[in-house]
This record gives sequence, structure tokens and C-alpha cells, in this order.
Amino acid sequence: MTSVVLVEKKKLAKPPLEIHQLGDRVLRQPAKRIAKVDAEIRQVIREMLQTMYSEDGIGLAAPQVALNKQLIVVDIEPDNAARPPLILINPVIKKSGQEIEVEQEGCLSIPGVYLDVKRPGTIEVTFKDEQGRPQTLSTGGLLARAIQHEIDHLNGVLFVDRVENKLALNQELAKKGFSAQAVKPVV
Repeated sequence: MTSVVLVEKKKLAKPPLEIHQLGDRVLRQPAKRIAKVDAEIRQVIREMLQTMYSEDGIGLAAPQVALNKQLIVVDIEPDNAARPPLILINPVIKKSGQEIEVEQEGCLSIPGVYLDVKRPGTIEVTFKDEQGRPQTLSTGGLLARAIQHEIDHLNGVLFVDRVENKLALNQELAKKGFSAQAVKPVV
């Protein structure tokens, strides 16, 4: 599957998009479905990838750059030029594995904060690719976690909302200058 939105996996001095941080209202708005995958959307994808690589991320959701669209980009191997990034338009998790895994997560919208989050170890996700073609992907490990993390963004949920250790959460947020008031626990 060849990507039509190839960008060089490198840091830019000035990334094209600004990443919004915890506390910004744009991160809490549910994203809208993309009706048509066209050249404009592919340009947004390019800019999101350039921004993600520039900030040393492995995933970026459109709401993080103030775009109210159901669009995420993921690349768990940013140092591997041979492996293209994954572009998911209107992604929906169809199935989640029974096994729950706890791993540390971080987020470009909450720089410097890393905390344990519980998530299903495997998922099946349906989406459209950058050509607008329907796709289904079954995956596990880091890729499954990254996709779930980014899909949360499309629903206005941040990884800190899923952290169960409130003491660690409050300490880490305070250390990095974020307000614990900005966290909206997922029930």
C-alpha cells in the first residue's frame, strides 16, 4: 500500500501546525466525520505528519492541531524511512481484545507527562485511507495503543482522563505546569 502523502521523516525548524495543550477547549470537542477524502484532506495529512515528526511524536489527531476532523496519523517507527505512516480517516474500533494491558503513555498535547494507562491489548479498527478506500486493521501492542490513544482525541478524551493513579497524575501535571482541573476522568 503506497502512501500518496509521503513526507520526509525529519524535524522541521518550524512545523506547519501548532499543537494545542491540555486546558485548550479544542481538545475537548468531538471531531466531525470527513465526508470526502480529497487533495485538501491529503494536504492536511502531510502537515500533520510533518508536525508529528518535528515534535518526536508517534501519533497525532486532528483536534490536537485545532482541526475538528476525524483524522489521525500514526507512525510507531518514525526512524524507519521504509515503513510508511498509517493514516486513519473516520476510524472506528469494531472489536477490542479481552486482555487489558497497562503501559506508560505520553501525549504531544501534554509534553513531559508520562503515566500508566489501561487499554485493550488488541483491537480491530475500520477506517478510510488517504485515497478514501475502506480498510480494516487488526493489531496489537504499541500500534493498537497508539490508535486507541489517537481515537480518544477524536472524542475529546485525553490519556490523563484514563489515569487511575490520581496522586501520580496530579504530581506529574503539577511538575510540568498543567492544571489537574483540566482532567475529565472517563467513567
